[in-house]
Amino acid sequence: MQKKFDVMTIIGFLVGVSGIVAAYKFLAHGKISMLIGKSALEGILIVFLGTIAATIVGQSWTRFISIFKIASHAINPTTYNLREAIDQLVNFAAIARKDGVLALEKELPNIKEPFFRKIFGLAVDGNDPDMLKTVAESEIEFLTERHTINYTVFAKMGGYSPTMGIIGTVLALIGTFASAGDDPQGLISHIATAFVATLWGIFLANLVFLPLSDRLKNGHLEEIEYMEIIKKGVISIQEGEAPSIVKAKLYSMLPANQQIQK
Repeated sequence: MQKKFDVMTIIGFLVGVSGIVAAYKFLAHGKISMLIGKSALEGILIVFLGTIAATIVGQSWTRFISIFKIASHAINPTTYNLREAIDQLVNFAAIARKDGVLALEKELPNIKEPFFRKIFGLAVDGNDPDMLKTVAESEIEFLTERHTINYTVFAKMGGYSPTMGIIGTVLALIGTFASAGDDPQGLISHIATAFVATLWGIFLANLVFLPLSDRLKNGHLEEIEYMEIIKKGVISIQEGEAPSIVKAKLYSMLPANQQIQK
């Protein structure tokens, strides 16, 4: 288990932004100032402040202020070396097979990951497999609940921001038509500016909020896969299964292209 900064997250975001800007600038011959300049400020504020307000109302202030910390987990996720964990479990199975489960007590300080250390410690203390399974599944269940709340916040924001963009566009159009005069060019310019809010709402949803939600969900699934391997491995050791059986059972949980055993 280790934290690993995923530079491809940043690169992917920059590629997306660059593609949109390049298409708008060089293919549509648009002015960048219309997207981020003073004329666009009204729409930008409506989208940002509206999304923040909707998130606070729908998810609570406490969850909203935690989004920056949560987002950092998407950019700097925890990675798990599943093969290394399996090989470690197989080695423990060999020791337990030869000298008994209590002989594994000296291995506890070498286990750094908290869930692995907890379940392994319970096994060394002599708890039966059913108890180990109950504790492990309980922790997995509550971890899932916490993680679901985290990535749901960003999924909700991805739903709010396009709607706020539409609200911003409608408000701008109302003001535009209400003050329309004899200047058709000015009217067209104001209408174009009005749609900036919709653009920002869709942009934030599809290049920021929803991707962050997906990254957090994928990270959760990877952690659950790791925990399931640890659970099954430790229970197998406690039940006295042969190292070869433990190895075959745990490697079968990996994707097909990773199941080639040493």
